[in-house]
Amino acid sequence: MKKFLMLALLAASIPAVCAPASTSADTDRQWLAGDHHVHSEWSVDWDHSTTPPTPVRGGDSPYSRSHNAAQARAFGLRWMVHTDHGGPGHSAVTRDHAYPALLQARADVPEVIQFNGMEFDVPAGEHASLIIAPGPQEMEQLVAAERDFSRSEPLQGSRDTEAQMQAALAYLRDLSPAPLMFINHPSRTASGLGVWGEVSPEELRAWHAAAPKVLVGMEGAPGHQATRSERGLYRNTDAPTMGGYDQMTAQVGGIWDRMLADGIRFWITANSDSHVNLRDGGRDYDPGEYSKTYVLSRPDAEDILDGLRHGRMFTVTGDLIDALELRVTDGSVSGFPGDTVTLAASPQMQVEARIRQPTSANANGQYPVLKRIELIVGGKHEDGSLQMQRRGFDATSWVLEGEWIVARWSLPAPSQGGFVRVRGNSSGAVEALLDEPGEDPWEDLWFYSNPIFVGAAETVR
Repeated sequence: MKKFLMLALLAASIPAVCAPASTSADTDRQWLAGDHHVHSEWSVDWDHSTTPPTPVRGGDSPYSRSHNAAQARAFGLRWMVHTDHGGPGHSAVTRDHAYPALLQARADVPEVIQFNGMEFDVPAGEHASLIIAPGPQEMEQLVAAERDFSRSEPLQGSRDTEAQMQAALAYLRDLSPAPLMFINHPSRTASGLGVWGEVSPEELRAWHAAAPKVLVGMEGAPGHQATRSERGLYRNTDAPTMGGYDQMTAQVGGIWDRMLADGIRFWITANSDSHVNLRDGGRDYDPGEYSKTYVLSRPDAEDILDGLRHGRMFTVTGDLIDALELRVTDGSVSGFPGDTVTLAASPQMQVEARIRQPTSANANGQYPVLKRIELIVGGKHEDGSLQMQRRGFDATSWVLEGEWIVARWSLPAPSQGGFVRVRGNSSGAVEALLDEPGEDPWEDLWFYSNPIFVGAAETVR
């Protein structure tokens, strides 16, 4: 019986229903939508007329953590991470105010699994989402991470050094259970395409290498998508987002693909970076209103973290699709998202993507139309140079099978090992184009899967 390597992606509509991942051998896992970058009233401002500076509640967001969790529930999320900003002495705010507010939010909105976290001020970098595993030490672990390693915590002096970041990663690496870290908006400080700012590809590689089970990815699609003048708050006109995604992710053959071709297990996410909602005069969407990260998981915190850690996830904006299956086969193997599988000796492999569009409207009252699907295969030539293959499909080249849009491609398997991923959009664009000021984000929707690795297991680390 033919077996498949399958990535089944099932998204939720509003109100969301978590559909079972029927292709998984573990049938109690589902695709659970979430957001790992959400701010509350404990992202404070600071009154610098006092010594030390006094935190000003609600300075960067007016919302309570319970409010944010309720909005996440309303837009179909099953999990979220509270990630408030740091600052001089903010670890005391985390201990005395933000953590009690988390406990209250968990009691108020039990339907949403809520994680203790923060937007960590990265030494020698910019920002990252730090996610602490729930448990009896979750408060102490986060307070210690912020107090001892956050770039902005000191009342005097500076610790904005690579050595400080390496010390932070060493601390996090030794925690049990292990936390997670995703680099936020990695190219927001870039000054051009490939002209990096506070986060460079070399730093991503070094940080991941230092703690490969902790620092496992980056925001593929940053938050602040409602900011039409500078989508994602990518303010440099020469380095905007591309279809709402960061250039490191959006460029085929770019930084992310090069990391994947080197066998690095590095995943992408999408989230809101919610501070103040558009309806309240802000520049953001609520958690789940526009962007979602889906994790193949049981509805418990430990398994959600496991899914995030091992790449069992996909991203989507505007509920463009509500189901996708990605299959890679030579007739003899099967696996799951984030797995590495070895194809048989046959030089050919078959890739199949099956896409389903939602039957209910998204949060903007629209029924988005999928106009392009792209299958992407990456790896290396024998000389070690990057090898990228891609094939696009539209209504003239895909086929309809019941409720499914199906795209199939037979091609040589990457001889040196590689990966397969899929993306698609509502505009029909062949490339992810540079976003222009004034664009309506609801007219430029994308989905991106995380990769399936193909090849010898020893080629992936």
